[in-house]
Amino acid sequence: MNRTFVLVKTAYELSQLAPSDAPQVALAGRSNVGKSSLINCLAGRNKGLAKVSSTPGKTQSVNFFRVEPAGYTLVDLPGYGYARRSQNERAKWGRLIEHFLTDNPGLRAVAVLLDVRVTPQQSDLELVGWLRHQGIFILPVLTKCDKVNQREQAARQREWRDLLAGAATPIRFSSVTGMGCDALWAALDERAGVAIAKDAGETTPPAG
Repeated sequence: MNRTFVLVKTAYELSQLAPSDAPQVALAGRSNVGKSSLINCLAGRNKGLAKVSSTPGKTQSVNFFRVEPAGYTLVDLPGYGYARRSQNERAKWGRLIEHFLTDNPGLRAVAVLLDVRVTPQQSDLELVGWLRHQGIFILPVLTKCDKVNQREQAARQREWRDLLAGAATPIRFSSVTGMGCDALWAALDERAGVAIAKDAGETTPPAG
């Protein structure tokens, strides 16, 4: 299925975040986990839609990407866990993210991006614990799978699957090879409530 994938809004302040009933799926993860690369991969672009930087903590805003013809929004949240940003900046980002996640009736799920190369980090565990407490569906995604072999991928996948018992099985993803791109799109569509006509390859936008 061909998709049009465009940036429609960027929010830097709480006042710019308006509650919405329209279907949304958020993307969250530690700084430098590969969110921008993942967004560009989903959009079928090597670069240009989301800025990719080797500097952690680059994204400081909440970015809204409209997915057509599916009719829902992917929301890129600022990366967390980067200590070199000032305490005030990190507190501001935290308020922005929490406000978005807790005052948003259209939010269907949060795709939590997890670096396959490292053991579960405290900041990741805190986020998924908080999301579970809030009753928000978690869609775990293991990024940078091109950096490790399949045995290591499988081991990390099992580790997170056990930690997130009852949640979706973590998707293995690589923005370099395209691994997991179709599986992630299918999961995002499902959580957003998109009905896919298998024979025609058409989509029915979610209600509301």
